[in-house]
Amino acid sequence: MPDFLRSYSRRKFISTSAAVATVAATGDFGLRAWGESGNPMSASERQSIRPFRVHIPEQDLTDLRRRIKATRWPDRETVRDQSQGVQLATMKELTHYWGTKYNWRNIEETLNSLPMYITEIDGLDIQFIHVRSRHADALPIILTHGWPGSILEFLKVIGPLSNPTAHGSRAEDAFHLVIPSMPGYGFSERPTATGWNPDRIARAWAVLMERLGYKHYVSQGGDWGAVISDKMAVQKPPGLLGIHVNFPATVPPDIAKKLACGDPVPAGLSPDEKAAYNQLAAFYKTGSGYSAMMVTRPQTEGYGLTDSPAGLAAWMYDKFAAWTYSGGHPERVLTKDEMLNDITLYWVTNTAVSSSRLYWENNANNFNAVSVSIPAAITVFPGEIYQAPRSWASRAYHDLFYYHKARSGGHFAAWEVPGIFTDELRAAFSSLRNSQRRAGK
Repeated sequence: MPDFLRSYSRRKFISTSAAVATVAATGDFGLRAWGESGNPMSASERQSIRPFRVHIPEQDLTDLRRRIKATRWPDRETVRDQSQGVQLATMKELTHYWGTKYNWRNIEETLNSLPMYITEIDGLDIQFIHVRSRHADALPIILTHGWPGSILEFLKVIGPLSNPTAHGSRAEDAFHLVIPSMPGYGFSERPTATGWNPDRIARAWAVLMERLGYKHYVSQGGDWGAVISDKMAVQKPPGLLGIHVNFPATVPPDIAKKLACGDPVPAGLSPDEKAAYNQLAAFYKTGSGYSAMMVTRPQTEGYGLTDSPAGLAAWMYDKFAAWTYSGGHPERVLTKDEMLNDITLYWVTNTAVSSSRLYWENNANNFNAVSVSIPAAITVFPGEIYQAPRSWASRAYHDLFYYHKARSGGHFAAWEVPGIFTDELRAAFSSLRNSQRRAGK
């Protein structure tokens, strides 16, 4: 059991609700709408905070292994590098391990050792981890994952953030943690109608924090999590003190226009700005094909991802290779099991298409500058798609109280370098904590 849960009473947790929701491989919730008595839940019961557990039926895991074994492989790439995509030998090795040695039950056990809950917000069941720190003065924070990530990205930082004194830090660095699965991702419900865009998710997160009783809190995210944190900052819900993002939206309009046209580097840019321009230009040229497909045809690409485990694994591994700070070899920073935990989560919850639809719903360039006026903090990781220059960041985030370049880590910062990520959040929010303490909040 993780150290931060040693005093946690499972029996007490289960007794707090009439029903414990479970999830099966279809992503449907066995007790989502039904109470212990067998009667449909009322609206207030659905909106209550209900305990949640994961159990994937064994027959679904057996079917997954069968499908992996029956994979029909494409020809080998005609180049010696990854310029045509994930190489055949890499995928054969990964899927062989997946089908013969990987054990989903290990991550399922880890998840079920955590305090997980579910509640209906705006018509959808939202699943989340909620870890309250033992330190009463802890700062509440909502952490949001992205694609092709999940709540699994944050497992390594739960202990250090919520129980800092057990990890070499001070009690005043503690956080209460709320880690939700976005709608259509993981164990949250899949939308059946349009409209679940980042604005709506941001509003749902504000409802969630209010429902949990937090009067003041901060928000953090990378990838989609950064987009949602930015949206929350623009919406300014009561209680949101500030945000931290590790995927900031900073590209000025004039620069964005030149990038869209494929223009060469404009004159007059600083060295950091030139580097960012070149990184984005390269990404738009060779690295953004996945996004174009998801923005325009998520349903079409979903048939292959939903039917073929190898297809789903290649689709996701491609981004692990490109976006980790690993020189194209994600096994240097993530284990096979860690990557397969995430890939399998998408498989067993049948969320390849529902997660892709967020791109279709948003249909915007998430690199382009936002206009955020509440306190904001940014950490730039060297393996990120682009390293946002301070000059651009300060124009987009008008109250930028923290900006720092980390020494290691990439797009999946909490997952890749949990120690650095933890230190960044502690440092970023220290001044905000102090100002709130002085204000008596």
